[in-house]
Amino acid sequence: MTFSASTLFEWREALTFAALMGCGAVCIEASRRLGMPAGVSRDLLSAWWLPVALLLPPVYALFAPIVLQILLQVRVRATVVYRRVFSSAAIGLAGCTASFVFHGLVADPWTLSQGGGSLILFAVASAVLFSLLNIALIAIAAHTANPDSAWREVLWDRESVLLDVVELCLGVTVSISCGLNLGLLILALPPVVLLQRSLLHAQLQAAARTDAKTGLLNAAAWQREADTEIVRARRTGDTLALLIIDIDHFKRVNDAHGHLVGDQVLVGVASMLRSQLRDYDVVGRFGGEEFVVLLPGADIDEARQVAERLRVRIGHMAIPVDDTLVRVTISAGVALMSVHGDDLIDLLTAADLALYRAKELGRDRVCIPAVQPPPRSLPNDPSTP
Repeated sequence: MTFSASTLFEWREALTFAALMGCGAVCIEASRRLGMPAGVSRDLLSAWWLPVALLLPPVYALFAPIVLQILLQVRVRATVVYRRVFSSAAIGLAGCTASFVFHGLVADPWTLSQGGGSLILFAVASAVLFSLLNIALIAIAAHTANPDSAWREVLWDRESVLLDVVELCLGVTVSISCGLNLGLLILALPPVVLLQRSLLHAQLQAAARTDAKTGLLNAAAWQREADTEIVRARRTGDTLALLIIDIDHFKRVNDAHGHLVGDQVLVGVASMLRSQLRDYDVVGRFGGEEFVVLLPGADIDEARQVAERLRVRIGHMAIPVDDTLVRVTISAGVALMSVHGDDLIDLLTAADLALYRAKELGRDRVCIPAVQPPPRSLPNDPSTP
């Protein structure tokens, strides 16, 4: 209310705000048929939020995300309202801060269209500040919701950094276009729409490979990735190990605390697996409470050590439920390529037998299938050369 009362109304600013929001609405409508993946997804709507923050008074930066988030909720995918509210608040606060900084550095933000080096540098710095604040707020919220998750999972990876750079470049470019002539938005809109659709299509493809509850590869996607790694290991002669991991007495957790708590346990175990494995290890949910891990380049000793580390870490993990903590243990079966099998089916069978052996021995342990030595010929065997 203070911002609104202290901001003088100007038709040029109102028209610019309406034009940018209209472009954002066109992007949303053009991508609506593709849908939007569940959970945290990325888009290129910053191409329209950043010009609002750079060119217009800070109050406009507060309202811009509200308009587009309502449109996303109504036209694309309805989700829980608090997520939309938090997204709007995070983007609005980040945009408002970036707007204050840029307006403090530049007396007349519309001179950005002149292309001066210092002006563009200030615009880029403000855009970077906007991105950092927005990511920080989202990361803090995500880590608070799941304290067991690693910070690297909720902050940046290579793909997200590249996307942030693209958003920054688009936002500054659109800002300069707006300063020159609002009609230039007609030229900026088609490439942004195309990039938006391409980004959503890639995210939807990734979602089709992902288990909805845990975020790991689903069984079909994991099998394709595993087959590829096995073919590579055969060609190069490298070692390769496979783990099957099962949560002990998982049915008791569901019976005692409900399936929602069971889902939290699955998410916690999946998060622990990701945090303890290498980036190129192939981990997926095989179904129910079973997980599968492929360890390229691992020998039997390394595979056993990895499985034991996972067993210990998951055994120490606690899921808070009401006034108590839910703890689980795991059993694991380990199989090594060329020792327990030469293809995926053989390795899965051997690891599964080892897993059942671990259960028979009392659970909360790691087992490796026994390898039968090749039969030796007797000295008097006529077949012996």
